[in-house]
Order: sequence, then structure tokens, then C-alpha cells
Amino acid sequence: MSNVLIAYSTNSGSTAEVAETLAAELTRLGHNVEVKGCREVTSLAAYDSVIIGAPMIFGWHNTARAFIKKHRLELAAKKTAYFACAMRLTRVPGENLPGIPLTLDPNLVKDPAKAGKKSFKENFTTIGYYLKPMLAAAPKVKPLNVAFFNGKLEMFRLKWWQAAFIMIVVQASPGDYRDWDAIKAWAQTIAAAV
Repeated sequence: MSNVLIAYSTNSGSTAEVAETLAAELTRLGHNVEVKGCREVTSLAAYDSVIIGAPMIFGWHNTARAFIKKHRLELAAKKTAYFACAMRLTRVPGENLPGIPLTLDPNLVKDPAKAGKKSFKENFTTIGYYLKPMLAAAPKVKPLNVAFFNGKLEMFRLKWWQAAFIMIVVQASPGDYRDWDAIKAWAQTIAAAV
């Protein structure tokens, strides 16, 4: 049994719900878990492991990246994992990705519409494009796993410029696409690793 912190940032509350579901599953599997917003965390001393989650909006949410930068020395010495909620994820065959274990929600990840060529919007939703800012926040932190989950989109909860980006570039349809079974399965993988 270990003490686990799930630190999250959220744009409209759906990533917080994912964090709570992860916590419930980890608790069921015998871990002591606390869930806090990234801005609420002042120290990581009480935790053996830290899971950091955030939505993908113009890349991984800035609050999560700032949290990782701020706590990079502590995180480098702990077992960590990252997760992101997104509305689109493009798998590019042959893409050069870091050697970090990835968990991809099968309902989220898609191949490019045209084999061998990415569209404008697909350039902004590749696995590598999403991973880069996550890992660059603190290069010495080596996550045990990075998970990408399907998200929930409610346009009325977004700022106007976020909604414009979603409509024009990502072209995602509003709705709740989260796969709770996939989220719980990832929690089980993490529970065994921490």
C-alpha cells in the first residue's frame, strides 16, 4: 500500500471527475489516495507516488505543466504517471516517440484520414505533439506511464477562443466520450506499479 496523490487541473470539471474515478479505483485496490487541484498542493513529502492529469487545450493544460516544473525535483525522486483528456488523438505510423509506456484510449486514437499524410488539424493532435509539452515540463521526471483518455466537451463551458479552436481546428463534436472502463483499467495498471 502506498500514499498516492492525484493532482489535476481542469478546464470545466471533466478531468476532475476522471481524477476522482482513478482515486476510487486505486483506493479499492488498497492505496491511500488524495485528490487535489494542482494549485492546492504545497508539498509532495507525504506521498510515495504522484499522478498528474489535465485536459489537452492548446497542448497540455498550463496549470499541470507549471505544477510539474515547480515540483520537478521531488517528482524526479517519486513514481509518477501522467494522464490527459482529449477530444482527438492522431496516431502517425513510424512517429518517433519517447520510450515511455503509453496507454491510449482505443476510442480516442485514430490514424490519419489519408494514409501517409496528416491534415492541418491532425498536425495538432498527434501523440508526439501532445507528449512533447508534457515531458518538456521537467525532463528529469520519467513517468511510469502516460495515458490519453477520451474527454467530455461542453462548448458553453469554454472560453470563446477555446471554442473557436475546437470548432475550427480540432472539429470535435460536443458530448461525453469518456470510457470509464478504460480509465479504471489504467488505474489498475498504475496500482500495480506504485
